[in-house]
Amino acid sequence: MLQNDNRAQFSTRLGVIATTVGSAVGLGNIWRFPYEAGTHGGGAFLITYLCFIFAFGIPILCAEFMIGRGTHSNIFGAFRQLRSSGKWHWVGYIGIVASIMILSFYSVVAGWTLEYLYQSITGALNLNSQEAYHAQFQQFSTHPWRPLLWTILFLIVNFVIVIRGVQKGIERMSNIMMPILFLILIIFCVNSLLMPGAKEGLEFLFSPDFSKIDSSVMVSAMGQAFFSLSLGLGTMMTYASYFSKETHIVKSATITACLDTTVAILSGVIIFPAVFTFGVSPTQGPALVFEVLPNIFNQLPGGSLWSILFFFLLFIASLSSTISMSEVSIAYFTEEKKMSRNKATILNTAIALIFGTLCALSFNCLDNITIAGMTIFSIFDYVSSNILLPAGGMFISFFAGWLLDRSFIHNQLTNNGSVKVRVTKAIIFSLKYVAPTGIILVFLSSLKLI
Repeated sequence: MLQNDNRAQFSTRLGVIATTVGSAVGLGNIWRFPYEAGTHGGGAFLITYLCFIFAFGIPILCAEFMIGRGTHSNIFGAFRQLRSSGKWHWVGYIGIVASIMILSFYSVVAGWTLEYLYQSITGALNLNSQEAYHAQFQQFSTHPWRPLLWTILFLIVNFVIVIRGVQKGIERMSNIMMPILFLILIIFCVNSLLMPGAKEGLEFLFSPDFSKIDSSVMVSAMGQAFFSLSLGLGTMMTYASYFSKETHIVKSATITACLDTTVAILSGVIIFPAVFTFGVSPTQGPALVFEVLPNIFNQLPGGSLWSILFFFLLFIASLSSTISMSEVSIAYFTEEKKMSRNKATILNTAIALIFGTLCALSFNCLDNITIAGMTIFSIFDYVSSNILLPAGGMFISFFAGWLLDRSFIHNQLTNNGSVKVRVTKAIIFSLKYVAPTGIILVFLSSLKLI
């Protein structure tokens, strides 16, 4: 198998973990996990979510790592290299399109975190009622140019990092951002555990009522496990193409999944004691971050400081994810279209800026443009998250479980026999049977077919 040995590589083991964890950790962990857990019974959701992380999350992550490290190629070139016959390289286009779509609307939400970080610093979040916070968010999100301004600013920050390359840009910033992210999480956890409602919040999160586990909880937990690890998008496969031959794939996948899950659980530890302390329902949903939590922070001693730390945390989590999404298409442009990294980064940012502008404006001057009742922002979110990602994950799982040569799998998992891996058969079994079944259920559920 032809490999590009002159290709950029992550320089340290810390860089491997920091970048892959950074790709997985994002708004889905700190924003989506708490409201999913709150809606689906707390502990019942958590235990189901953990089962799916280990049942098919880690195996598919291993599959993406194997394909990426084994080919040292972008997602399109990796499938073409491993399966020159047939049309499997078209799976790469699913990841490329999905990464651009997610980068576009994700940058809008990331821009909101910058706006709220700015408001926290200036004291504009010191309001006196929940209704006032709701009105403030509605006024901001429907403003004709403010959301767009923050979207552009966020994409500029993202551009400055990725244009510097794999080691000097992505790896260096991930090594800085991930420790800061975990430090802020721990500070928030300590504060939440000292709140009067800590006991009730922790019981809600960690004491499962197994009678609440139904089909809805299982499907939601599978979806959260799938999306929180960035599976099916090609980001992990692209990052793995920068792994050295000494990187332990199974260990790296397990550490990445465990740290990503830890961030989600810590987010629950932060939020649920707070909502129980202040008598807020844990089923608040997406409004939790931009409407409910600012009101809670405002009632704490030093409220502005907590608000600044929280939205800075969200900004870091957003940025660590968007740089990985950018790298999927940048690697494709540089290797398949023979562009320089500078031109590829400019093109990637320009595309995201165009689509991001449409998504940002879909809350105000373009809100009358809808398809099936969905705005442009909602369409980008729905198509990428509910169709392209499950499809990409399904194809990757099937490809690795049924079509990859067993000697290739063995060599990648064991580093050509230099390390012992006792779970090879379990990983293959999951890729062939367990993961495809789970992904099909998530996919059918997202399409409201079950």
